Amino acid sequence: MLAIRTALTAFRRAPLLSALSITTIAFSLFAFGLFGLVALNIKNALQKVEERVEVRGFIADSTPIETITAASDEISKYPEVLNVELVTQAQALERARTELPEFKDVFESEVLPASLDVKLKPGARDPATVKQVVDKIRAFDFVDDVRYGEEWISQLYKLRNIAGVAGVALGLAFAAVAVIIIGATIRMAVLSRSREISIMRLVGATDGFIRRPFLIEGSITGVLGGVLALVLTYVAMRVLGQYLHFETAFFDRRIGTLGLLFGAAMGFLGSAVSVGRHLRKV
Repeated sequence: MLAIRTALTAFRRAPLLSALSITTIAFSLFAFGLFGLVALNIKNALQKVEERVEVRGFIADSTPIETITAASDEISKYPEVLNVELVTQAQALERARTELPEFKDVFESEVLPASLDVKLKPGARDPATVKQVVDKIRAFDFVDDVRYGEEWISQLYKLRNIAGVAGVALGLAFAAVAVIIIGATIRMAVLSRSREISIMRLVGATDGFIRRPFLIEGSITGVLGGVLALVLTYVAMRVLGQYLHFETAFFDRRIGTLGLLFGAAMGFLGSAVSVGRHLRKV
């Protein structure tokens, strides 16, 4: 309790320096948060595109419905398959006229073949897995052709991998910059109280007793900086969403909590390193 009171007293004694520390941490985490928000929305966009991955097997004319139904049931049991939909010739015609209204007079009855439309489970939409499912469907005698946009799926998967690697690399870079700035800011706060630390050492205070208030102060500063960073990130998201006219996703409660914990950890570590260095010099 004494350490907590000492930490809170430090805030009241140097409000300007405390505000500077909180603001610096907030803007460091804000830059990191903006990058995280962009990465999150790119991931969501790629996931929505990935959900459209579909394998379509075209059925030969005059194939008995019993044969098609039996094959549909068998395909639906594949571990990679989410669901299978039988699209009749009439349904295919109606869908084509809906999706391509400018050509609706061109399509005639029985021009388009029936098909089995196969949707795959999340995690089973990479090119290799899709190709395995396609080969299984091609093995049925009544399947004339199978379409699944092979080149499109390959490009999508490459884009997702590039985005993932770039996201991790840039995320680590932003985190490193944030740690450096936060550590330097907290070091300024510790140096401003170097005389106080020297006096405490002279009266016999242990290193642990001296460190505790600074560690608590650093953690509180980090949390407050994290809260401010979240607020700034949310405001930036709303402004950009209104300006660019698109819907953006924000961090959920779990990621927001991790952000606050990250701020607290950075404040704690920054204080620990700065106080430790100063104590060795006293």
